[in-house]
Order: sequence, then structure tokens, then C-alpha cells
Amino acid sequence: MSVQRFPANSRYHDVPTAELAGPDGRPLVYLRRRFLPDPAALTAVGEVAVAPGDRLDRIAAAALGDPLQFWRLADGNDAPRPAALEVPGRSLRVTLPAALGSPFGGAPFGGSDA
Repeated sequence: MSVQRFPANSRYHDVPTAELAGPDGRPLVYLRRRFLPDPAALTAVGEVAVAPGDRLDRIAAAALGDPLQFWRLADGNDAPRPAALEVPGRSLRVTLPAALGSPFGGAPFGGSDA
């Protein structure tokens, strides 16, 4: 069975899959649980201040060049519920994904690895 993988910039990219038998015996593939990384272990590459009316997708677009990377803001600020970060005046850490580990292995602030 072919399993659709997530793009490299997805928070689910490195999450393993598992399989169980459905009621009719066919295998059902699913993603295992994604555990949030320890924010202290993530490499910070900057900070942004939340302005009134800001949303995480807009902040991610400005800071990371991609609104779909909002999950990096949640991971870097220990927020299982990302909307809790949308508080005007709050300072948010901008971090590299856990898989990159250091600024020497990736491209922060919207850059490209290619």
C-alpha cells in the first residue's frame, strides 16, 4: 500500500505512520501522535511582537515567509493551542523546527534550503 507522505515543511513530515485492520480486514493507515518538542531545545532565530488584530498565520508569513508555518510559532512558545499566542503585546520566539536543530542546518525567516 502506498502511503502519502507530508511535505518537508509540514509539522507531520517526520511523524511515523501505523496501521490497524478495519472492520472489513483492510489495513487502515494513520499518523501516530505528534508530541510537541521542548521549546527550550529549539534554536531561536528571532522574536516578534504580537500587534492588535494579528493572527499566527500572518505572523508566520511575515517572520518565516510562509503562513502555513504557524505551527513553528506554537512549538517555539509551548502552545498546544496556537490561538492562545494571539495576545497583543506578547513577544513570540521564532525558532527553527526541531529536525533542523541549529541555524547552520536550515534557512530561518523565510529563506530556502534549496
